[in-house]
Amino acid sequence: MTPPVLLRSAGVGVLLELDGPQLPRVLHWGADPGPLDPAAVLRLATDLVPGRTHSGLDQPWPFPLLPTQVDGWSGRPGLAGHREGGHPFPHLSVATPPDVSTEADGAQVVTVVASAPDAGIEVTSQLRLEASGLLRLRHTLVNLAAEPFTVHEMLGMLPVPDRAAEVLDLGGRWCRERSPQRRSFHQGAVVRESRRGRTGHDATLLLVAGTPGFGFRSGEVWAVHAGWSGNHVHLAERLPEGSGGGGAGVLGAGELLLPGEMRLPAGASYSTPWVYFTYADGGLDAASARVHRWLRARPRHPRRPRPLVLNTWEAVYFDQDLDKLTRLAELAADVGVERFVLDDGWFGARRDDTKGLGDWYVSEQVWPHGLRPLAERVRALGMEFGLWFEPEMANPDSDLVREHPDWVLGPAARAWRTQVVVDVANPAAYGYLLQRISSLVDEVGIAFLKWDHNRDLLEPVTSGSGAAGVHAQTDAVYRLIDELKGRHPGLEIESCASGGARIDLGILERTDRVWASDCNDPVERQAIQRWTGLLLPPELVGAHVGADTSHTTHRMTSIGMRTVTALFGHAGLEWDLTECTQEELERLRAWASMYHEMRGLLCAGDVVRVDHPDPGAWLHGVVAGDRREALFAYVRLSTSPDARPGRLSLPGLDDATEYEVVRRDDAGVPSAGIAMQPDWWARGAAVATGAVLHRIGLPAPTLDPAQAVVLHVRAIHG
Repeated sequence: MTPPVLLRSAGVGVLLELDGPQLPRVLHWGADPGPLDPAAVLRLATDLVPGRTHSGLDQPWPFPLLPTQVDGWSGRPGLAGHREGGHPFPHLSVATPPDVSTEADGAQVVTVVASAPDAGIEVTSQLRLEASGLLRLRHTLVNLAAEPFTVHEMLGMLPVPDRAAEVLDLGGRWCRERSPQRRSFHQGAVVRESRRGRTGHDATLLLVAGTPGFGFRSGEVWAVHAGWSGNHVHLAERLPEGSGGGGAGVLGAGELLLPGEMRLPAGASYSTPWVYFTYADGGLDAASARVHRWLRARPRHPRRPRPLVLNTWEAVYFDQDLDKLTRLAELAADVGVERFVLDDGWFGARRDDTKGLGDWYVSEQVWPHGLRPLAERVRALGMEFGLWFEPEMANPDSDLVREHPDWVLGPAARAWRTQVVVDVANPAAYGYLLQRISSLVDEVGIAFLKWDHNRDLLEPVTSGSGAAGVHAQTDAVYRLIDELKGRHPGLEIESCASGGARIDLGILERTDRVWASDCNDPVERQAIQRWTGLLLPPELVGAHVGADTSHTTHRMTSIGMRTVTALFGHAGLEWDLTECTQEELERLRAWASMYHEMRGLLCAGDVVRVDHPDPGAWLHGVVAGDRREALFAYVRLSTSPDARPGRLSLPGLDDATEYEVVRRDDAGVPSAGIAMQPDWWARGAAVATGAVLHRIGLPAPTLDPAQAVVLHVRAIHG
């Protein structure tokens, strides 16, 4: 008999029953019950065996890592497949005890191999409890028989208790990504499926179940994320008989395979993407922190300070001119920019968005001497040079499509933004993209790629076989990025997909930041960045200052609102600085200096988001790990019926430490004069303990709508 095991890390506990023949059964995932000796763990596992139900199985049934009807689970199965129409319910059995180990980074790993001789398959499951308390799960299925085995779906699934009675997920659209929505977790399933061929503007990022009324700083929450950039599914399901053991519901996620997409010949295998589970008793901030800390602990996580960026898109669009761009670069360097990125329009016949996409040769018409003169001037000014690509797409009016129509994925699909999809899984197309991008990186000296992806994959079938191709496309894109990075150490890549349509932990295994949205309107961006932060820490999320009138919403906002919003991310500019006044340039210099000063904190501290009682006022910030420093933004989104704005409660600080709270006028300044403001604000600073700042707070300054200010909190030494 193999005894049960209790995995514990950073306040999270996972109790697994390992005594076969089934895959390990999950008896508990949630709060750490504390240290238990082997006898106590065995007693607990025994005590958690539930009673029988009326009109149910004769024996209590558990919830294994890959639940199906074989195990008594009547909900969405963890494994669905068949062998030429037969063996739809493989009886997986574990022959050898699972391997339980602890790795050098503190991760506790359970690996188990099970086989189903009747179906001719073998499954290896790996569960990892990371040092941060993040839980990761994936499966690999191998076809051991001569005939093909078709996998319809393999999911990562875990049970959640009955007190997880509310569900939160995210929806959205282009320029309005990450829109939260809540509902009760009743019987039935909340299913979020994406067949877009990319993550999607409406992707949920985290699907959360929690105690009723949970917020950013309160409540117990359980959440799941599929780390995959193609079609995917997230689900929360509740059956009347529960999920076995003590669970009442289930959270799950994984790849959503198209018909026939995973038909495995003899000896072939399919590995699911990693599915990420995060639990916290302390609200969404605590659940996010587990993901953020794990991301930051990765060896490949960006280590150097995140350079201040200028991207040329909203500055010049397709109107690329060496003299204009040189002047723009000179102003950018003077302001404090460290990375200059040339956007769409530098190649082929690409003078607008209707032609030339896919022809990755520098336009001799626009750039008769190539891109090197601009790139060399950018580097001479002390900045890195970056370049925009959209490797996975092409215009029908392009040399690529005219010469290689067989490179189009979904050749019968309708155009989208006058674009078709390039079949990156086609070896010839893959080789072309690798050669062209790699050559340009070398020839021009490119340090950064903005990698765009501006359409969904409709009818994604290969022109050769006619088979569904999203999985192969996603896998090929991953390999292409990996190979480019292998060839060019230090090259950084941003995942941009018409804004925030490819944000997931699969693409972030090989990229260095994401573009959260094509919308630079700071009012909209406050919400977009707030909810993107549910999954990602600030340093991975591009946030730019645009012009005073937004190019997407046409709303006018103050420079302070724009700079404060962009400060809390990987900051940058997307603005024609040649049209700025001297006052605006001076404000940008001050803001850039503040970003340089504070990015060490912003890129390493814990994100805090306050559950403010006024829905029109948001308070959020970043607190250093040692709680000696913090930066908060107080944002007024709309007017309030109250004449006074109330108090600001600053969470995350050390109760006993005394702090100085300083207003930072180099970020944003209220329209209301000093005479209208609280005394401490008029003085410019206040001194209080962390307990006072959290439990009592300070009177908030009076702000007009679409205004924001920054508070810098520092421990007083001694």
